[in-house]
Amino acid sequence: MALDPATPHRPQDEWLLEVDDLTVDYGLARAVDHLSLRVAPGSIVAIVGANGAGKTTALSALMGLLPSTGSIRYRSRQFLQSDVASRVAHRLTLVPETRDLFVEMSVEENLRLGAFQRYISGDRDLEADFSRVHALFPRLHERSRQLAGTLSGGERQMLAIGRALMARPLLLMLDEPSLGLAPLVVNEIFSIISDLKRDGVSILLVEQNAKAALQVADYAYAIEAGRVVLHGPASELISDPRIVDVYLGTAEAADYQASPIPAVR
Repeated sequence: MALDPATPHRPQDEWLLEVDDLTVDYGLARAVDHLSLRVAPGSIVAIVGANGAGKTTALSALMGLLPSTGSIRYRSRQFLQSDVASRVAHRLTLVPETRDLFVEMSVEENLRLGAFQRYISGDRDLEADFSRVHALFPRLHERSRQLAGTLSGGERQMLAIGRALMARPLLLMLDEPSLGLAPLVVNEIFSIISDLKRDGVSILLVEQNAKAALQVADYAYAIEAGRVVLHGPASELISDPRIVDVYLGTAEAADYQASPIPAVR
């Protein structure tokens, strides 16, 4: 399913990420159903949807963690058959919702592991990257020798993002960065996401907290049952009645009928 005419048009080589007809099956169950999306360089693109909509599965497939069909073009290269290490080497990174930290290693050791692919390629100069991460997350600098397993939930999320930044990503994929965090910490995390965009990092953001995601995003896709049901500029979607009713608290997502809806024009 190609994107409809309401999708922003750019020459093909101007997209950082182009996804067409991405499909992921778990046995007889279809988790992602012909999903298509675009990410422009220097932008934040949000994928919003209820729990179980296929958001995490889509990111896992884009990272090469799950088999999929369709087309994934990243930096004008076809990436469908590439392994995870190859995608990281091309500066595509994922911060999973589980964060996947090495809890018995220190904060600094976890950060160093984020640069592993660079290190084995001969790039051993990490000081500028440490400085950048510490400037974004001063608490990580304060806790550099502390075991990751002893950090608070918010600090673990900061470490997971910081570790991904050590790979110097061009596209950073974030899966539910607000999950399990207190409101004040959520605000801090989304403020940092905005800062990363200003630093030139493009971001594909998966988030159940639709309001927070749409407030920082440039463009957004709403998905249900693995399919795009609505997409458009985030500034328009945040006030669209269909988004407000389903995702911003005035109706239950279970009442939503996931039939295709024309994108905002």
